[in-house]
Amino acid sequence: SHCAKGAAVRELVHGDRRLKYPMKIVNGQWTRISWDQAINEIGDKLEAIRAKSGPESVYWLGSAKFSNEGAYLNRKLAAFWGTNNVDHQARICHSTTVTGVANTWGYGAQTNSYNDIRNSKTIIFMGSNAAEAHPVSLQHVLSGKEINRANMIVMDPRMTRTAAHATEYVRFRSGTDIPVIWGMLHHIFKNGWEDKEFIRQRVYGMDEVRKEVEKWTPEEVERVTGVPGAQLEMVAKKFATEKPSTFIWCMGATQHTVSTANVRSFCTLLLATGNVGKFGTGANIFRGHCNVQGATDLGLDIVTLPLYYGLAEGAWKHWSRVWEVDYAWMQGRFESKKMMETAGIPSTRWFDATMLPKDQVAQADNVKAMMVFGHGGNTVTRMPEAKKGIEALELLVVADPHPTTWAALSDRKENTYLLPICTQFEAEGSRTASNRSLQWYEQIVKPIFESKNDLEVMYLLAKKLGFAEQMFKNIKVENNLPSAEDLLREINRGGFSTGYSGQSPERLKAHMKNQGKFDLVTLRAPKDEPEIGGDYYGLPWPCWGTPQIRHPGTHTLYNPNLHVKDGGGTFRARFGVERNGVSLLADGVYSVGSEIQDGYPEFNYGVLKKLGWDKDLTDAERATIERIGGNNPDGVGWAIDLSGGIIRVTLEHGVMAYGNGKARAMAWNLPDPVPVHREPIYTPRPELVAKYPTYPNAKQFRVPNVGFDVQKAAVEKGIAKQFPLILTSGRLVEYEGGGEETRSNKWLAELQQDCFIEINPADAAERGIKDGAWVMVAGPEMAGGAACRVKALVTERVGKGVTWMPFHFAGWFQSADQRRNYPQGTDPIVLGESVNTVTTYGYDPATGMQEPKATLCQVRAA
Repeated sequence: SHCAKGAAVRELVHGDRRLKYPMKIVNGQWTRISWDQAINEIGDKLEAIRAKSGPESVYWLGSAKFSNEGAYLNRKLAAFWGTNNVDHQARICHSTTVTGVANTWGYGAQTNSYNDIRNSKTIIFMGSNAAEAHPVSLQHVLSGKEINRANMIVMDPRMTRTAAHATEYVRFRSGTDIPVIWGMLHHIFKNGWEDKEFIRQRVYGMDEVRKEVEKWTPEEVERVTGVPGAQLEMVAKKFATEKPSTFIWCMGATQHTVSTANVRSFCTLLLATGNVGKFGTGANIFRGHCNVQGATDLGLDIVTLPLYYGLAEGAWKHWSRVWEVDYAWMQGRFESKKMMETAGIPSTRWFDATMLPKDQVAQADNVKAMMVFGHGGNTVTRMPEAKKGIEALELLVVADPHPTTWAALSDRKENTYLLPICTQFEAEGSRTASNRSLQWYEQIVKPIFESKNDLEVMYLLAKKLGFAEQMFKNIKVENNLPSAEDLLREINRGGFSTGYSGQSPERLKAHMKNQGKFDLVTLRAPKDEPEIGGDYYGLPWPCWGTPQIRHPGTHTLYNPNLHVKDGGGTFRARFGVERNGVSLLADGVYSVGSEIQDGYPEFNYGVLKKLGWDKDLTDAERATIERIGGNNPDGVGWAIDLSGGIIRVTLEHGVMAYGNGKARAMAWNLPDPVPVHREPIYTPRPELVAKYPTYPNAKQFRVPNVGFDVQKAAVEKGIAKQFPLILTSGRLVEYEGGGEETRSNKWLAELQQDCFIEINPADAAERGIKDGAWVMVAGPEMAGGAACRVKALVTERVGKGVTWMPFHFAGWFQSADQRRNYPQGTDPIVLGESVNTVTTYGYDPATGMQEPKATLCQVRAA
């Protein structure tokens, strides 16, 4: 393994810091209890809260550590409980990516693969420190750099270990991503480096982008971002002319109040230069947790049911058919039909929903209970407020191999439960990688101690709550453990919209058995290979149709140079056929072998009939469509056709069931249809706020977003003078996420024992701070005199006026040691302050994403 975490993973299974048996707090003390007692007491308390405050008052916080089957089941559990208050780590890492990318060209995921980066000639990293966050994936990038003599350009406020590999490093001010990209496009348009034919055939709204880009002259870009115009022109020329080019981003770009717009600007740069839908190009989005892509796909999200069907009536009816439950019964589980179709509260705002006045939370009552599966408690900004939120809960349940910060942050006295969950090595199921490919993993050892599989715990809860019979109607359950294979088959039955329909357990197991037979770069198996012939490794979605038609999966999204049966595709026509008299369909471009040689809308039964292709349906497929459609079978679309017939027939005719549309450079449904720069809430440049203010206040996701007022007050109070240092945050190679598992690993704990803050030598000298000394870090929202105690790392990795902290630490809070709050023997080996105790208010209006990458702080010697 090239990664310290991978090398140390064995300790994850039998580490002595694991939670070994169920526990609860009795009179402020942790007490061991049985599983039966835990499930019965939790179930009774949930029902009591439901009776008093309604189903929306219980929040189901899931996990990117789930298998696909676990994530799907957790979303299903929340649905059967009767709430859309269900979320997971993707909210705080790549929710803005999913929203930004999906609203550009159809699907919110990586377009190519890590391996395909070996084909790139120019590679841009923005807000991604892959050397520490994705060290194994970086090997593909470095191979491409060596083989192709590729340009490797790293754009980051900090000189990272990834930047050390770069052929060009571009330092810019955190929170100014859009001006940097628009500055590049300014040079591209001015010099005629754009791909005019690609734009004409496959892109809508680029003229609107040109108008915005004209404002970003080299002088204005340098004034706002600090990047010299000559350097940006050189980078722009390489990206536009030394192709194929790919754009890689991660949380440095996605964790801002403007991050959906950030992502949209990255996509627009790719579209303007024709760097989508070809090998070596695309949006290569590096995800974090081992199944954050799969958990996102399977609907652990406040705005959608599994596989991006959304929350409208049609989506609920589709999944009710898949689950074989009556739609009216499902609707009855919710407070109302309106709430059934209303997006939930983001995980970034759950604590606000516990404490805001009841009339400011757009549901029957405040959040009263948190059901937390595999999610750290130190990963949200505004930790002092989160601590108050934990204390306000009537019930807190944490299901995890470790107690996590949830159990230690506050001094709760009762109604707090810990449920020991086994690790992935003690279970089986599938996971989805960043490049959309699935892998099946086998159980290595039986659950250790008294731990249980997530699937079993969710079954026991459903049984106690009285709806297990409906929820597991088509799922085999043995000894209280639902079958992971049956859960994946149910996903296949309902997953046509995203092409999660072709990856059966049998096909995935065949791939795992034959891993060595797939090509390292193309990820394809030889066509004459038994069981896997012609498949792309892991059957990356979309893998169209039923498993029986054996679609190979899609290695590169939107690639018209391949037949659709061979993994080819077009941009998705999901935004209609025209807008203001302008066509939204592709113009003269289509997939190889397509019988429709132009743009076309998405398919339903009626379109199939108009083309005369309905005759290609089997009798069983036609009967299923007519049963779903009732009085309007022509309206049955490809995504809700449970027979898979519409998809099968369109593939035979060489077309995409989802249509052949144009990607959108202008997305009219987003807060900023064309991305515009907006200063961070706590900006170090208050003089820019008048020209580049944050978004107006609004009620979003059931709670108020008052970022405009917060920014205005910060400017009026002179916060930038009181807290003159920019604070940003990121990863260490030794730890992962909130750090509870990895800081409890003795091999990893030995490598990194203290939380620290990077500070520039000039800033350190001004404050009398020496390298390795203890310092106090305070933020503008911390109570008077409160500060975090960490060590100083004096380094020129950060520029003058900039600081950086890792986000993996917890167990200290505002200089107070909280080790005593953990159950005996479960406290992590390494404790430290969370950077999110210092981070501040700020939320992306399209997603609820927080802003930990651009705030302010002050540092002084301890």
